[in-house]
Formats: sequence, structure tokens, C-alpha cells
Amino acid sequence: MANFLAQFQSIKTSFDRVIIAVEDVSDLWPLVKEGFEERLPFKLGFLNNKTRNAVPVDELPVEYILTTDSRIRSRFPQEQSLFWFREPYATVVLVTCEDLDEFKTILKPRLKLIVQNDEREWFVVFVSKAPVHNDLATKMAKKVYAKLEVEFSSKKRERCCKLDIHGPDANFWEDLELKVTECIRNTLDRRIQFYEDEIRKLSEQRFMPIWNFCNFFILKESLAFMFDIAHLHEDSLREYDELELCYLETVNNSGKQRDFGGMDHGDDQAAVLELGKKALTQMVQDDDSFREFEFRQYLFACQAKLLFKLNRPFEVASRGYSFIISFSKVLALHESILPFCMREAWVINACSALIDATSSHYKDGLVAADVEQEFYRVQGDLYSLCRTKLMRLAYLIGYGSAIQRSPVNSASLSMLSWPKPAVWPSLPPDASSEVLVKEKMILQEIPQVKHFGIQRKPLPLEPTLLLREANRRRASLSAGNVFELFDGRANATDGSALPSPLPKAHAISMLRTNSSPGNFESMIDRPMRLAEIYVAAEHALWNTISDADLKKSLSSIEEFEQKYLELSKGAADNYHHSWWKRHGVVLDGEIAAIYHKLGNFDLAAKLYEKVCALYAGEGWQNLLAEVLPNLAECQKILNDQAGYLSSCVRLLSLDKGLFLTKERQAFQSEVVRLAHDEMKHPVPLDVSSLITFSSNPGPPLQLCDGDPGTLSVTVWSGFSDDIVLESFSLTLTATNSADEGIKALKSSNATTLKPGRNTITVSLPAQKPGSYVLGVLTGQIGQLRFRSHSFSKGGPADTDDFMSYEKPTRPILKVFSPRLLVDLAAAVSSALLMNECQWVGIIVKPINYPLKGAILHVDTGPGLSIEQHAIEIERYDDGSCDSCDFGVSEGSIDCESHGSAEPKQLTLKDAKIELPDWASNVTSILWIPVRAISESLARGTQAGAAVSQRQSVVEGLRTIALKLEFGVSHNQTFEKTLAVHFTEPFHVSTRIVDKCNDGTLLLQVILHSQVKASLTVHDAWLDLQDGFTHTGKGDRRPTSAYFPLTISSKSRAAILFSIGLENALIKNQVEAVHPDSILNIQYGISGSRIHGAHTPMDAEPVASDDSVKQLNFRSSLALLRPVLDPCLAVGFLPLPSSGLRVGQLVTMKWRVERVRDLGENIVSENNDEVLYEVNANPENWMIAGRKRGHILLSAKQGSRMEISILCLPLVAGYVHPPQLGLPDVDEAHISCNPPGPHLVCVWPPTISSSYCIPASA
Repeated sequence: MANFLAQFQSIKTSFDRVIIAVEDVSDLWPLVKEGFEERLPFKLGFLNNKTRNAVPVDELPVEYILTTDSRIRSRFPQEQSLFWFREPYATVVLVTCEDLDEFKTILKPRLKLIVQNDEREWFVVFVSKAPVHNDLATKMAKKVYAKLEVEFSSKKRERCCKLDIHGPDANFWEDLELKVTECIRNTLDRRIQFYEDEIRKLSEQRFMPIWNFCNFFILKESLAFMFDIAHLHEDSLREYDELELCYLETVNNSGKQRDFGGMDHGDDQAAVLELGKKALTQMVQDDDSFREFEFRQYLFACQAKLLFKLNRPFEVASRGYSFIISFSKVLALHESILPFCMREAWVINACSALIDATSSHYKDGLVAADVEQEFYRVQGDLYSLCRTKLMRLAYLIGYGSAIQRSPVNSASLSMLSWPKPAVWPSLPPDASSEVLVKEKMILQEIPQVKHFGIQRKPLPLEPTLLLREANRRRASLSAGNVFELFDGRANATDGSALPSPLPKAHAISMLRTNSSPGNFESMIDRPMRLAEIYVAAEHALWNTISDADLKKSLSSIEEFEQKYLELSKGAADNYHHSWWKRHGVVLDGEIAAIYHKLGNFDLAAKLYEKVCALYAGEGWQNLLAEVLPNLAECQKILNDQAGYLSSCVRLLSLDKGLFLTKERQAFQSEVVRLAHDEMKHPVPLDVSSLITFSSNPGPPLQLCDGDPGTLSVTVWSGFSDDIVLESFSLTLTATNSADEGIKALKSSNATTLKPGRNTITVSLPAQKPGSYVLGVLTGQIGQLRFRSHSFSKGGPADTDDFMSYEKPTRPILKVFSPRLLVDLAAAVSSALLMNECQWVGIIVKPINYPLKGAILHVDTGPGLSIEQHAIEIERYDDGSCDSCDFGVSEGSIDCESHGSAEPKQLTLKDAKIELPDWASNVTSILWIPVRAISESLARGTQAGAAVSQRQSVVEGLRTIALKLEFGVSHNQTFEKTLAVHFTEPFHVSTRIVDKCNDGTLLLQVILHSQVKASLTVHDAWLDLQDGFTHTGKGDRRPTSAYFPLTISSKSRAAILFSIGLENALIKNQVEAVHPDSILNIQYGISGSRIHGAHTPMDAEPVASDDSVKQLNFRSSLALLRPVLDPCLAVGFLPLPSSGLRVGQLVTMKWRVERVRDLGENIVSENNDEVLYEVNANPENWMIAGRKRGHILLSAKQGSRMEISILCLPLVAGYVHPPQLGLPDVDEAHISCNPPGPHLVCVWPPTISSSYCIPASA
């Protein structure tokens, strides 16, 4: 069957339609041919695929061929069975007949003979030639067609259709297409089944000795080709996939040593998309299989052709890339038998062919976005693979100096192995001139030195040293000269080193010794030099490469760079359209390197900027250090001062280990030089990555509204040396309100930043309440304005150069809303001693605010003065530690160290007291000596009488006005007036406890303690007023002298005096008598100033004990002569029995009667007149008479008088009646008998009504 391969391939190239046979029984084909063919191809139909599922076919190519055509009749039976796919799929029988006799005798038997073959699909087309106007002919044609349908059609299938030449034919063509499609479908199903059965039979013989892959291939591809011409491309593609798998299985499991192929001239040009490049007969080996090199490319070309028909260029590119990678590995296995660098040349040609074909077939917008991006990604991979292989070939022929030693190229080439021929190509005998040219090129190579004098070890472009690899693969290799082996390179052991120039004299001697034609005969016995390796590889490569374009690309360095640039651009552009955009940016760097080398600095700078942005964003600082100096060089050449400055700053901001110290100093010197030169267009320089700042460790600075301060900021400098900032400013941004805006803190003084950590301070004016973070650091370096953005960096305290991002940004300043920052209060609320020197305690309590340097102004109110004595201050211990949130100031101390501290002495100067520093963060108490002055004498009261406490408190109240100035610049003030209560030590009350038979009165003097202290009474005496006299000893001392008498706080004690009455004074002596008695007390006090009253500082000690201070107290007592009998009696007379009603007048009556005479010794001018007053609630009563007046009442005992007042009740209910009072008579002399009622009942007014009497008529 392998003998039919040539015929099979010719059939494939010439056969591309479904054949429909035409049996022209009545010679009608010339008449209807044009109508049949003008409606081809069929537009829509359904065919069954291999799994018997209906598949829509949009366009079915069909060709009508007469059965008498030689293309059908000349086939042999074996050919018909082998190439059954080209046999007719249906037979159209064209007939016509004018009468029934002709049909029965001639046409019917002939048709029976034609359609007796059951394997063919057929149907009959009756062509009617009857004119439209000839009814008889028309009717006869209808009868004949009806008879034709009866004979050849059935209920299951219609096999006849009628074509009326002279009539309408619209339905005929549609009917014809349906019948043809049905016949094709049925035929296709039978043929698919036939091929499947044959293929199955051959598959079962796969592991038998009689297995022949060529036979299997012809059947399998015949089936695939039949699907293809039927436009069932998916099924055809599936058959080719199965054929490829079967072939790979055959190749891998075959025990025979087969010819791989690829040795013919032109095989380096890939045939992945060219079906007819080689005939199938050229691929056959041993008449049972194919050579792998050609056949696998043929299968992929068939697959690609079908994929293009399916409009899937993306899948062609994806499958093609995978095929190139896998086939390249297969080529590597056979590299020892293939021509030199056959693998690299084939990959380059295959990638180029795939790129061109898929790009021309692809149309944007026809596929989903993700598929489109993947397509461009595969295209980029193809370009990159082609680019890598091209660089490998260029390096082999000595163009390594034209290849950029970038990380991308180094990574690609250093991991790509060298070609592995069986023997490395030898140097041709006539190549001495070429060797000289290569050696000259090697000697002229100059190591690339980057801008700023940066020197780096070149990245390798080779997996191992080419010189060693080539000589190792040479036949008959001898040790030779070691110097020649390494070609005089200083760093030959490192595969990445570039050739270093040799001394001139040595180079000349070397050329004379090893490069003359006379020495070539013995070169096989010595190692080849690098130039000779280049020339030998180049000659071998020209013998391998047949592609003119590839030869042109490798003909010179300039052509190579042009091709390299083209491939790099193609890869970058496709990556930019895919989702591998970073790969595109990286390749932009390679393009920029070419532009930079060619002097196109503008385009190079634009591309370098994209690459640097990517590397910086990803944090690839090692890669950034390779590219950024090139960008800086381009910017300097283009006089882009702003960009050049920015690049220098970015170079300084990279890790210190990436550059030497002198290189970093060169960066800084460029920055300083440009900063102090006049720039044409100065722009702010962003140094965010070089100068960073943050708040100091610890809590933020806390101030209150209106407070200025000093802000301390830590600044890290990434400069290699000291840098001077002519001025700088920091911005603060409020975090709680966007309306606050940004506030700048400026410093006009020059500041020197050292490398690493620096601490700078700026004056902070008063800020509004809120939380603030650092925003932007700006300033000037020479004439250059710089700017560092708002993100903060902070480092641990033990390092000076560590910088890390601080997220979220910590507040550096907190300004609190207006609030109480300090509180001043009196130490005690109990009373102090009046007219004595007392300590007044003032508690100074800071409330989360330091009081360092605070000044207290003290202003005493009237009746209070400050004594000339030292002022004391001590820590106020209330049981809690008072350290505030602002941190401990320099002069403050902790709670434990001041818990038992002695009071400190302060001085009062101009009514000001300056608080010590240690008291700025703790609650302290100031002790100020004061004296409350009162010239009035304390007055005693009668025992049991109501005493007005309010009056006593008001009389002893004194005020101290305080004003505290504090804050950073004493901008905060706090004013408060404290009320301090002073009182006498005792409150004195008296009462007569007994009256003796001889007229002696026992006067009890009760002493009430009014202070929180223990009082000790040492002595007491009473100076009586006139009208009273002492009885007994007459020494004015009490009858019970139990002194000293101790009175506890808030307790009382009593002293008894024995007194008597003297005769009453006459009238003219009354005015000369002092009305009060004076009580004198000598006492001592034992109390603490913390609780209240205490021993005065200037008190005189008692003679017997110097530790006890003696004090004097005096109180006036108003003693009244006892009233034994009342003088007047007042009685309320009964109300009327009818009761009281609202609105009715009633008379209230009182009777006043003199009970006894006033006595002879009382002098009075109007003893017969008595003043009265009636008091009533105006809401309840209306007084109709005189509310106030005098009545005449005789001074004689028993005289009486009635007082009547007319009243009107206003409200109903129980109300208080009016009351009668005698203002001029003491209540002790009035006796109410009987007493007046407390409440009276007032009835509502009587109900009244009125009615009308009708008038008489």
C-alpha cells in the first residue's frame, strides 16, 4: 500500500470537493448544467460526524461530473477501495419523456438497470420541456412524472424531483439541494464506517511483525481528508491528533534503528506550515514508516491547516510553540548527527513562520478578551525564543560584544547549552584572513564602563567557557599550550569574563606564530584559539543555514543588531498586549540598550524610565541598579537636569551594598553640583526614598489648645556624606478634619544631616485641637527645592540606617480641645481661727498637663492678709500616683520618692509664687500663712434659741483670688477664687438653770466647739453687765473651776456662774449702762492644718509648758432679767353661729386685757397706747377695716378693750383666719387666752336664680 503514497498526495493536492455523478440518460446535461453549477456550493446543510451527531455545515463544496468522465471511469477497483473518499457521493439521473409508451418501453427498463446498485445513493430528476402555453404537452409531462414517482419513490424516501425548464423552478432547487445533501450524508456515513472498520483491523495488528504504519497512515489520513472536504474540520483534526499519537508510540516502541532525517539541504527551514515541501515518498523509510524529522512537521502542518480553516489562529500559535519546544528537545537528542547548529536554525525559522502565519490570520475582537491576551502572550514567547536562539548563533560567530550583558540575556543564554556536534567544526584551510579579522575584533573589544565610573563584573552569556567546550569536542585533542587554550584571558576560569586586550608586542608575536597559513596543517594537534573557533563555527553555520534572511541577519554585527532589535520589539509589543506586561517592560530595557548604543538617547531614556518604574515598583533593587545608571547617562546627555537629579537621588536611595562608597559619593557630588548651579527650569526634587522622617519613639507630643511647643522629628539621610539643608519645613496634617488643611512648620537655619539617623527640632506655634501626622518634608539644598512625601519610615532605636515603612502613620502631635488643665482647691473645708495666723492650704492639681515653670499669683480679699512667713509646698498624697500622660519632665520625680518628702520653702515676691519643677506633674499643696481680721466681738445666744448659721458663715467668709500662669510660654492661665471660712473657736449660749430662794441665779454658759480641733480651756471669767452681780467669792470665776477643760471637735461643755440681780436703774441712768456681759476665756488648741484650725504660729506659750500656746477668746452675752408674769392677755372672740360664706362680710373680734400693772420703776411715756396689726393672707381674705392702728388701754390692772375688723372671705374651704399682733410688746409679756383658732371653715356662696314672668295681655 505504500506504493500509492505518490498518488495519494497528488489526489490531496487536486481534490477538494464532494463529487456528485450525473447520469445523463436523455442528453439533458448541457441544457441544465449552468443552472446546476451556479447554485454551488450548498449554503446550509447537516452532516453526521464520526459519532453520528448532526453537525451544521455552512458551506459544502460540490462538483458535478458526468459518469462518462475519464476521472471516474479510469480508476482501478483497488484504487476505488483505497481512495474511496474521492468516489461520487451521489448520482443524479437526468431523464425526460414525452408520452407514457416511451416511458414504459424505453425509459423505465433503463432506469431500473441504472439504480439496481444498492450501494450508490441516487435520485431522478425529470426535466420537462413542455411549453407553458401547450396544455396537452404539460398534462402529458405531469402524467409521466406521476408514473415515475410511482415506480421509483416510496413512502420512506422521495427519490424524484421535477425541473420545468419553461416554468417556475424555485422549489426545485431547494428540493434538489435537500436530496443531494441527504445522499451525501448517507454515503458519508457508510464510508466512515468502512474506514473505521479497516483502521480497527490495522490497529489490532500494531504489535505484530506485519504491522505497517504506511498502510495505517493512508487509511487514517483518507478518513481525515474525507472529513476535511466535507467541511467536518473538527473530526478531521481529531483524526490527525490520533495519527500523531500513534506515530509517536510507533517511534518510541520501535526496536529498529531508523533514519531521523534532517540531513538534506534546506531542512533548516521548518516545514511546520508547508504541506508540499517534501513528498511523502521522500519521507518513507523501509516501506513501513516515515522519517521523524519530516513526518512530524507534516502532521503539524495538517493540523495547522485545519485550525486556520476553523479560524483558530490562537490555537495554531499555542500548539506551535509547544511543538517547537518538544521538537527542539528531539533535535537535541540527534544533534550529534545533524548539521552544526541545525537545532537553533530550525527553531528560528519555525518561530518566524508561525509568527507570520498566525498574525496574518488573527483579527482583533473576534475572541474573548482572555483568549486574545493569551494569544499575544504566546506570540511574545515565540519572539523571545527566536531572539534567544539568534543570540546564541551570533555569539558562536564572534558577535558577543554586540549582545547586551543584561540580566535577561544572561539568564536566557547562560542556561542554554552549547551545540553538541560529534566533532566541533574545524577551521577551513583558507581562513587565515578571517581569523585575523576576528582576532582584531577581539583585541578591540573594550569592557563597558557605566556612567559614574561604575564597574561591575560582566554577567555571563555562556553556560561554560566556549573555548574549553569547543576544544573538548575536537577530534584528536592534545593538551597544547595552556596560554593558547585560554587565549590570554586574565579571568578565563569564569565563563562570564570578557576578553581582555593583550599587550601589543605579545599580540603581534602570537599572530605571527599561530595565524600564518603555514601553521594550519598542524592545528589539529593543538587547541583552537577563540578567533579560530569563531571562524570555524561561522563556516559550518553557513553550510547549515539555507534561509537567506537568517544568513543576512548574521552577516554582520549591524545586521544582527537590526534583527535583534526587530525581534525584541515584536516580543515586547506582544507582551504589552497580553497579561504578561512585565515581560514587555523588561524587554523594553533591551530595546533601550540598543538605542543607547546607537545614540538614540531620547527613545532610550523613555524606555529606561518604564523599566525603572517596574523594577522600583516590584522592589527589584539589584535589577534597578543595572538599569538606572544608563537612564541617568541618557538624561545627562539630553540635558534633562530634573530627570538626571531624580535618577541620582534614586541611585543613592538603593541598598548600600549595591554600590561602592566612591560610587555613592559620585552620585551625591552630582546632586550637590546641580543643586548649587543655576537651573533653567527648577522643579521640586522628590527625595522621598532618600530623606525620610518620622516621629520619635514613644507617645506623641500632647498640647492643649493655644499651646506653642517644640516638635522633635527623626530624619534619616540616605546620602553617603553630610548634606547641608539651607532651610526646611515640615507640614502637619490633621487626621480628624479635612477642613483644617495642611500647616507648615518652617526653619530658616541651615541644618546638616549626617548619614543615618538625625534628630531635628522645629518651633511649633499654637495649633487647633486635633490629631496631627507628619505630611511632607520640604526644603532647599543650595538652589534646589526638595520634597519628601508624607509616608513615614521608622527604625529601631539600636540602628542608625534601618528604615521600614510605618503603616498606619502614627500621630506625632495631639492638641486637645479647651478643657480644664489644672485645678486649684482649698486643702480643707472646715473653718480656721479668726484673728489668728493660720495656714491656708491650696491644692494644685495638674490634669494631664505639665506645670513646669508655672507661676501662681495670690491676691487676698478684704479682711484677710498674708503673714510675713515662708510659704511651704509639699506633695499632696491622696492615695494615687499623679503622673500624667505627658511624660516626666526633667525636674520631676516619681511618686515613691516624694511620698515622704519634707515641705519645701518658697518665697512670695510681688504676690507671685513660682512652683518648683518637681511639682509640674504631681498634685502638690501650697501652705500660705494668712490672718483673717474681724473687729466685732463674738455674741452669745440664749440656750435653745434659733441661731442663723448663714449669718455666722457669711461673717467668717474670706476670699483668696488665685491666678496660675503655665504652659510652654505661660500662655495658659487659670483663675479661681477660693472661699476660706474663719470662725471663733467657741459659740457661747446661756441659760438660767435654777433660781434659789434667796434670788441667786445659776447661769449656765455652754461652750460649743466650732473647729475640727481639740480645745483646752485653761481659765475663764465673766464680766457682768450692770443689773447683775456675782455672788460668792466675787472673783468673776465660775463656781466649778475644773481647769484645764478639754473640749473635743464639734462637742460642747458648760460652765456655771452664780449671779444675782441688782435694783433697777432709774430712767436717766439707763442710757449709760453697757447692755452686754463679757465672757473671757484663755484656751489652747491642738489641731492639724491638714484638717482645719490649728495652733497659730505666733501664739504665746503657756509659762508652765512652752509647747502649749495660749490664746484668748472674748464673747459678749446679753443677759435679760427674767419675766415671771405676763402684762397683757389677748383673746379671740367666737365667730357667728351661721358660719362663714364666700362673699359675705364677717366681723373678726379680739379682746385685749391688762393682766397686771407695769410697775413703778418702768418709765414710759405712752403706757396707755397699744399698737396693733392684723395680718391676713390676701388670697383668702379681704380686710375692710384698718389693718394697723393704736388703741387706748389704761395702765391699770383689769382694763380691757375690743378690736373689731370687718373681713370678707374670698375662697371656700378651711383657711387660716386673720391674726392680731402687738408689735411693740414682747411676746413674753403677752398671754393668749383663749388662743385663736388655727383654721376656720368658709362655705361656698349660696345658689341664686332668676326667672321671667310673662306680661299680661
